[in-house]
Amino acid sequence: MQTPEVTEIVDRLRTLVQERYVFPDAAADIAARLAAHRDGYPADPAALAAAVTADLQSVNGDKHLRLLHHTEPQPEQVPGDDAAEYAAMAQWAERTCGGVATARRLPGDVGLLEITPVLFPAVLVGDVYAAAFTLLAPVRALIVDLRGCLGGEPSAVNLFFSYLWDHEPVQLTGMYERATGEVRQSWTSAHVPGRRYGRERPLYVLTSGKTFSGGEALAYDVQQTGRGTVVGEQTRGGAHPREGFRLHPHLEATISVARAVNPVSGTNWETVGVTPDVPVAAADALSTAYRAALEQLAAQDGPSAAEARTALDAGAPL
Repeated sequence: MQTPEVTEIVDRLRTLVQERYVFPDAAADIAARLAAHRDGYPADPAALAAAVTADLQSVNGDKHLRLLHHTEPQPEQVPGDDAAEYAAMAQWAERTCGGVATARRLPGDVGLLEITPVLFPAVLVGDVYAAAFTLLAPVRALIVDLRGCLGGEPSAVNLFFSYLWDHEPVQLTGMYERATGEVRQSWTSAHVPGRRYGRERPLYVLTSGKTFSGGEALAYDVQQTGRGTVVGEQTRGGAHPREGFRLHPHLEATISVARAVNPVSGTNWETVGVTPDVPVAAADALSTAYRAALEQLAAQDGPSAAEARTALDAGAPL
C-alpha cells in the first residue's frame, strides 16, 4: 500500500465518522485526531488498522469504532446492499447450530442454555430458539450462559427475551439513531413459535469479561426488567450498534450509527459494561448459579424439590 492510498483511506474514514457517527461532537474530535496523525500512519494494512483503531477509540473509548483488517480480500459492496454480509452470517449460523451451543436439563430440574458465538439475526435462528425453548420450557429454573457471547443483533435479543417473558409485551432497550434523531423502541413479542419459559420461574444469566454488545444487551434487559439474576464478571461495554464500510480490499471501517437507550435506566452499558448481581470469576459462574437455582427449588414445595435436594447433597455436579 502506498502513502497516497493511506491518505485516501484515512480521509474517507474521517468523512464517514463526521457524517455517520452517533455522537457529532465526539466525531469532530475523532476526525481531527485522524487528520493530525494522517501522515504518520504505517503503510502495512494490518499495522494501519491497529494504529487507526487506537485513534478512533481514544476520544470516548467506543469499542465498536474500529478499522478492521481482513486477511482475505473483501468484495466490493454497493451501499445498502447487505446480501453478501447476510450470506456470510447465514453460513456462520449454520456452522454453529444457530449460536445454541448447549440446551440440556441438569439434575434437579434446572435447564442450561448456552449461547455462543453470537446472537444471530432472528430471521436466521428463530426456528433454533423455538426448538431450544420448547425443549427447556418444562424446567423449573433456567440458566442462560452468555460468557462466550461476543455480540448479537437487536432482533435476536428481542426474540430471545420474548421466550423469557409472557404474552403481555414489555419494553426493552431501544436505539437512538442519529439519522432520525429519534429512539426506535423495542418490545417483546406477544406471540412466539414454540413454547415459552415465561417470566415467573427462576432465571440466572452468566457473563464474563468477553460478553459483548448483543450479549450485554440481553443481560442488561434481564437486570432492568427485574427478570433474573446476572452472575459472573463485568462485561466489555459495547452498546452502540454499528455499520461496516469497505475502504480497501483488506480494510473495513465499523462506525457506531446509534446508541442504546433503556426505558428503565435511561442509559446503557457503554464503556462500563453490565455489572453482575452476583460477581464471581467467569469460571465459577455456572456452578454458582446452579447451586443458587437448586437451593431455590429445594426450598419450595414444588414437584422438583426432592430432586433438587438430591443434587445438592451430591455436590451439584456439572
